[in-house]
Amino acid sequence: MHYDTLKNEHGLPHDPFKAIVTPRPIGWVGSKASNGTLNLAPYSYFNAVADRPYYVTIGSNGLKDTMANIEETGVFTVSLATEALFDHMNGSSVASGPEIDEFALTGATPQMGKFVDAPFVAESPAAFECKLYQIIDLPGANRDKKTGNFVILAQVVGTYINDDFITDGRFDTRKARPLARCGYMDYAVIGSENMFETNRPELDEHGRLKAPEKWDGTYR
Repeated sequence: MHYDTLKNEHGLPHDPFKAIVTPRPIGWVGSKASNGTLNLAPYSYFNAVADRPYYVTIGSNGLKDTMANIEETGVFTVSLATEALFDHMNGSSVASGPEIDEFALTGATPQMGKFVDAPFVAESPAAFECKLYQIIDLPGANRDKKTGNFVILAQVVGTYINDDFITDGRFDTRKARPLARCGYMDYAVIGSENMFETNRPELDEHGRLKAPEKWDGTYR
């Protein structure tokens, strides 16, 4: 099949877009309203986009409480959502009003950032503290601000890591077992059974790809 995505006439029972863009990191975003109410919500449109300095991005479908808080305060956090914290993460995705504190609702413990005035999940193995750089209003299908699409770009100004998840000087992703968002209502867990190390390939003297060797701990 091959179809025009503006018309989106794919003929399938469910839109396949998110199932193709998979797995996606979950941005478990903590924020605080100007009146002091805490907010916690997961975003599957999330990723790192730059380093030195670090930048992350969040895609928001509509003007949600998280985005309103970020616009007001200019700061937020992103906690690592893991297999052990799935119920807390999934619970925080509930549709609720701005007066609801999802930390209290789900039993996640809020810990205020060291560099920004926003909470992250204390039980999480790692978290970023972020300052807003820019919000981009994406052009779309004639929608207003409450239903449009927005990209939030932010600089990471602080990083928290639980020392229990540092092994041999590296953040232990296998031990943390992060969650990933897949298509439809599917999730995946990143762990030892689906991780491997390898170097980037090199060209041989004839300009052909050489088979990469196992990663030796050096970056190129």
